[in-house]
Amino acid sequence: MCIRIRHRTIAGPTGASHRSNNGVVLQQAPLAVIKKRPLRRFFVFYLHVCKKSTTFAPVLNKYIISLTKQSPEIVTLRADIEHLMGRQMRTPTDFDWLNLRIWDTCHEYLSPTTLKRLWGYIDGAQMPRHTTLSILCRLLGYTSWEEYLDSLSTRHEEESETFAGEGIRTDELHPGDCVEVAWRPNRRAVLRFEGDNNFTIIETENSKLHIGDTCNTVCFLVNRPMYLDNLVQEHQSPKTYVAGKRHGLTYVRKV
Repeated sequence: MCIRIRHRTIAGPTGASHRSNNGVVLQQAPLAVIKKRPLRRFFVFYLHVCKKSTTFAPVLNKYIISLTKQSPEIVTLRADIEHLMGRQMRTPTDFDWLNLRIWDTCHEYLSPTTLKRLWGYIDGAQMPRHTTLSILCRLLGYTSWEEYLDSLSTRHEEESETFAGEGIRTDELHPGDCVEVAWRPNRRAVLRFEGDNNFTIIETENSKLHIGDTCNTVCFLVNRPMYLDNLVQEHQSPKTYVAGKRHGLTYVRKV
């Protein structure tokens, strides 16, 4: 399967197809809008496949476009890599070390800066590149990001239950529910769920968070850092905030 990517400003219905000079069916996938500073780019994906395979177009679009670095799939990818490496990514030295392991194992290059952005250690693009995700999946022994996603849906039920039991996911909450979290050395916060992965800080102790701050996140996991995306504080631009970089959250509970 070959994918051709064109950069065009375009709008219109999806699903249109035509036949090229060599007789190969070109299927237009659904359009996706990617906000990339300083320009907004529109990508149109074409699959050079037979008619039976054109149903993969919207699936491919989902794999590449719709996930952010806070999505459960990418949170799980980071956890799987740390488990395989036997090391948590918490300091610049850790990311330099992971960069070398990727090169030694896959003979492909991911800069320490790219890895820091994906782990939320520094601010950066919220939607990881497909190439970045595929390289990390090859480090885990998969051939591609798509194969890794397929493997998530077939993991044993026992593993899924263990993962869910380590914290709270937003799909378990209802608007108005509150989640209390704590992390070292003596930090604490209570976040109120507003729906659609949105939260408002209603209590905070000894942290850089303030009452009234708003943010996005998808889960709260014990022994894992808490990633707050699009954190909006008074008179400041939205940013990414990471709590418990070194040791993760010490406890999570619904209050």
